[in-house]
This record gives sequence, C-alpha cells and structure tokens, in this order.
Amino acid sequence: MKLHCCPARTALTTINKNGFPSAQALPNTKPSGEEFMSKLLRRRWTLLSPDTNIHQITVSSKQGQKGGGLFSNFSFLNNNQPHLGNMMLYENQGLYFYIVRDDLLHPFVNGNKARKLDGLLPLIEDHGVTDVVTCGGCQSAHAAAVAVSCAERGLKSHLLLRGEQPQILTGYNLISTIYGNITYVPRTFYAHREEMLQTHASMVAGHTGSVVYCSDIIDSSLASQTFECSKFVQRDAPRGTENHSRKVAIVNEGAKDAVALLGMFRLVDYLSRDHLLGKKRAFNFVVDSGTGTTAVGLGLAAMYLGLPWKITAVMLADTMDTYRQQERRLIAEFKRQFRFLLDSHKLNGDFVFALCNRFGNVLEGEIEACQQVAQQTGIPLDPVYTLAAWEMATRITCAHEDDSNVVILHTGGTLGMFGLAQRYKSYFGMLNTAIKS
Repeated sequence: MKLHCCPARTALTTINKNGFPSAQALPNTKPSGEEFMSKLLRRRWTLLSPDTNIHQITVSSKQGQKGGGLFSNFSFLNNNQPHLGNMMLYENQGLYFYIVRDDLLHPFVNGNKARKLDGLLPLIEDHGVTDVVTCGGCQSAHAAAVAVSCAERGLKSHLLLRGEQPQILTGYNLISTIYGNITYVPRTFYAHREEMLQTHASMVAGHTGSVVYCSDIIDSSLASQTFECSKFVQRDAPRGTENHSRKVAIVNEGAKDAVALLGMFRLVDYLSRDHLLGKKRAFNFVVDSGTGTTAVGLGLAAMYLGLPWKITAVMLADTMDTYRQQERRLIAEFKRQFRFLLDSHKLNGDFVFALCNRFGNVLEGEIEACQQVAQQTGIPLDPVYTLAAWEMATRITCAHEDDSNVVILHTGGTLGMFGLAQRYKSYFGMLNTAIKS
C-alpha cells in the first residue's frame, strides 16, 4: 500500500471557525508511535471503555463427510476464556483462530459501527450540534447505530433510507424507526447522496440554523492547535428549543470519514496490550469490508505502533480500484486532520484485499452455515458480512499459509438477519431441518 497526499476537501458548508474551539488537535511535529497514540487517545469517547472479549475457535476437519454445506467438512468449538498474552505460545494447540467479539458491545450499536462512532459523537456534542443527518439502505446497521446513539445523548437523528418502506418493519429498519426520524428516498434521488444529504440537512436547519460536515468540525478543532482536554462547555447547553437555532451535522453513509478511524486506533491500542495479543506476535486480522474504513483504520493503527499485523479485508461491495481509492482518501484525510505523520516506506503490502462479489446477496447453503456456527459456538453471524470473514479465517487457518495467528474482528450486523428473512423466505424456511452432528 502506497501513501498518497491529496489536497484537503473544500467544505460545501461554512462553519464559524472561532466558534466552539475544541482542543482535540495534535501538534504539527512528528512524535513517536506511542506518543502519537497517547495524544490521539486523550479525548472523550462514546464507549466508556475500549474493552472487548476475545474468543478462540478450534477448527476440526471431518474427513469423508458428505454434504453441500459451506462448512460441511468442518466443526467448530468456542473457548470463551482462551490463554492470551505470554501463555499463547505454550497452551494453544491444533488449528484455531481468534475472534474479537465486538458484536457484544451494545444491544443495537455494536461491531465496527460502535467503533466508528466512538470518537465522532463526542466531537459532535462538543460543537453544539442539535441534529444529525445520515443515510443508508433500508436495513442499514449504520443508520440504526446513529439513531440509537443520538437518542441516548439527547440529539435528534434524521435518517434517509434508500427505497420504499417495507410492509413489515423489522431488524435495523425497525430500530431506526423507533429511535430516529425516517424518510424513505427514491433510488434515483439517493444516487446523488451528497446533494441529498445537504438538501435534507438544510431543510432541518431552517432559515436560522446551520449545517456542518464532520470534516469541518475536525478542521475547526485544528484551528486551536492545542491538545489539552476540552472542558466540554457546550455539552450541557439546551438543544432544539425555540430560543436556540439548530445546528445540523452531516454524517456520510457508513461513517466513512477519517474521524471514524479514531475508534479503530483505540481498539488496536487495547488489543496490543501485553496481557492480550501483545506487540510482538504476528497476527492476520480478517475483517469483512463494506466501505473499507474499518480495515484501513486497523492497518494504520497497527503500522504506526510497529505491530507485525497483516489486515485481510474481504471486499463485499465494490471493485479493487474503488477500495484502493477509498484507502488513499482516508489516509490522506487522516494525515491532514490529525497531523498523522507516517513514512511511506512503512506501508509495504500489509493490506491484503480478497474480492468476494456477493454484496447484499445470500447464496444457497449460507443460512445453514450461520446456523451451524451458532449451534457449535454460540456466535451469531449474518450471511452477507460476518460469514464471509469467518469463511476466510477458516480457509487461511486450514491452509497453514504462514505462522501468523488469524483473528476475526466481529463487525456485528446480526439484526440484519431479520430483514434478510423477509427477502429469502425459501432459504430461511430450510432451517427447520436440524444439522447433523
């Protein structure tokens, strides 16, 4: 992966650069990796703690087993209290991989959605935002996460969902409807996302309000050029009353902004502690990738700390060129906004992109594979995203490709199963047949 610098994006909306100066910027000097991380992490977060659970999955091969299922030749066993830290070298035997259970972070806001919002929401609060506008598909986990997180903080969320309202509200669509303000947008209009978001945000703001992008909020913070913890004086200010103008923040679809990488830096810092994965062992992190933001965040954080980690991103939504373009954009934006100084030579192929063209589709046998994993390990997967990561981790583990331990980052998304059950009734109807042990 080669690092590219690109000019800063020109803001489509204006913001008072002298208003609400947050002190979350970094000095324009090159600190060491640990010093940079320390300063980057010295801020207020959405999650009270970066802690997460790590489980170990043992993979057993069932030779001669006949069947058409995705994992018909394998069985899985979950150890939810594995040996970590220094004990990993001595106690763990056989074929296995690890899984970071970020799906357990929150009932509705979990996985990479929780990590993306971890550093973003406090910044939004500190800048006096009253309303948040974002968009996504009808069963968008991102939209539901924004709706729930905003409601928990007294912010109003406005969700633009692609397509028509389903006859039965379920899954993430139901959660979004309960917690947020839903508007269904025709696909032809939704295709022009930036214009759509800005138009709706301006309507919410009204004549007396203002609209701001997340990147504008970061730029405003940089104007202060200090890094002392802010006093968050705006956090307790009244929101949405008649005497206060609305301030509307636009969050892009999937929160695919550089600020969303902050949560991944916090997670990597936590996982690399000596009593967990440590800083010296080689790991191959497997993550399903819709926008690629999570994979880029993992890779940048690992490289800055000098960790011998490789990131395998299972691409589910687009072409290789699009993912590379997204990677370059995020890196350039993060460098500019957070004074992220990293030598280009350090980016030497630590990303591995694995193309898997099945975004939004469920293939035959995948529902049964999710059922098998759930019954054998107690871990829920969805057939579009996390199943792809599980399949890749199993393949790498059994192939003995290198000495790296494989780690899945569970990105959540399990509630999406409810929406898929409406679309793929025949596949889900087959679950009445029990799996042969």
